[in-house]
Amino acid sequence: MPPRSGARDLRASDSDRDRVVAMLAAALADGRLTPDEHSERTEAALSARTLGELAGLTADLAPAAEQPVHLDDKVVAALARTEERQPGSPVASIEEATRILNLPAVRDRYEEAAAYALRERFTYKEFLAAVLGEEVARRRRHLVRQAHFPRAKRIEDFDFAANPNVSPGQVAALCHPAWVTAGQPLCLIGGSGTGKSHLLIGIGTAIAEAGLKVRYTTTANLVNELAEAVDDRQLSKVLARYGRCNLLCLDEFGYLELDAAGVRLLFQVFTDREERRSIAVASNATFSEWNRFFTDPRLCAAIVERLTYGAQIIETGSESYRLVQAARARPEQ
Repeated sequence: MPPRSGARDLRASDSDRDRVVAMLAAALADGRLTPDEHSERTEAALSARTLGELAGLTADLAPAAEQPVHLDDKVVAALARTEERQPGSPVASIEEATRILNLPAVRDRYEEAAAYALRERFTYKEFLAAVLGEEVARRRRHLVRQAHFPRAKRIEDFDFAANPNVSPGQVAALCHPAWVTAGQPLCLIGGSGTGKSHLLIGIGTAIAEAGLKVRYTTTANLVNELAEAVDDRQLSKVLARYGRCNLLCLDEFGYLELDAAGVRLLFQVFTDREERRSIAVASNATFSEWNRFFTDPRLCAAIVERLTYGAQIIETGSESYRLVQAARARPEQ
């Protein structure tokens, strides 16, 4: 119905604009508007300042569009299905772009995000930040899963008060990827139960969440995998796979004695990564004790040199946190 005389100058309220947006969505859902018409009119409705401007956006629609309509999830779903049937529609373009750019979270969530953004009157920048935030969160979860950590450990859960040997400031700095991108090593040295594995996994998790590729394994498992690769003539392939990781986390370093062949394979990994890709190791033996586990003295010295040159070193001490907690938990006799 055309506006009354003077109504064109009346200021439109948010509820007036919301009602017209809902009417336009319903018109698109039942085919009275094309996707392009709907997009153009909706944008105009959201920026309309007077009732006259709003009335002009629905004046040519059938009377059914003048009935109160609520923009609920069913209308949004119908809108999306209609758009999908249109050649070259926004839906088709979005799905093709997200496939080419490998943005599965955007592809899976953009309809829901768009409906929410419309209801909440997001700006374009706010909407873009929301959908990109979903993609970033998905990639972080994916990188953490790819690291193959044996259990979840976060630096936020580390009890610095229980181990004063560990500097919170140094650990916080290691949770930022600058040292990894610089190819620096990290050595965590200390007795059993002093938090080395917690720190190794927690720092590795933070680096993965910062967007870098991380891989966790024990030293024994790595050497066994390399030895099997030699037997299968796949050593170059396995070395290349580890070489693609920005950070290689080696736990239980120096726990078991390695034969000469195992030491040579391990040395090859260190040589391939030297000053290019970072290695972080956790060991319960001091550097001077490593010759007990690496039977070739020359290779042992070379490994120590590569792990300590320009390295970040954290000494976690010798008092076992687990033993202290177990002692406190025992009832007094």
